[in-house]
Amino acid sequence: MKKVFLTLLLAVISTGAFAQFEKGTKYVSTSISGLNLNYNKNSEFTLGLQASGGYFVCDSWMLLGQLGWDHRKSFNDFTIGAAGRYYIEQNGIYLNLGLKYQHIGPTVANNIYLTPEVGYCFYINQHVSVEPALYYDMCLNDYSNFSTVGLKIGFGFYF
Repeated sequence: MKKVFLTLLLAVISTGAFAQFEKGTKYVSTSISGLNLNYNKNSEFTLGLQASGGYFVCDSWMLLGQLGWDHRKSFNDFTIGAAGRYYIEQNGIYLNLGLKYQHIGPTVANNIYLTPEVGYCFYINQHVSVEPALYYDMCLNDYSNFSTVGLKIGFGFYF
């Protein structure tokens, strides 16, 4: 009986998960990063908050706009960016690639980043997901001092 119930539950969850990736679906996300889950040459404690919004232009393909804020011990930085995301429907993994502009502190630096990311969508229900992701922010201005590898976790809302 337990096996039958588990099989039915998995079938219901997997059939409902594909509706989020259809053309015309809107997306809003908030995430937290930092907390020493990132590394670069000048690593120190950071707390980062990001917000993004997107729209599925066709099935499994989304365009995103992103805003972010990071707090470090010595300065704050602000980011704005755009990205494209592809969802692999069979397993919930997504691939993200974008560009972002970062303004660091009162006159520390202004950088451009190429931002590949791999993440997973764990759906709580049809409209809400938990999204852990591994990212790499490759600084195009000063690669050795500002490029960062990190982990972030967020919530995605599909409607």
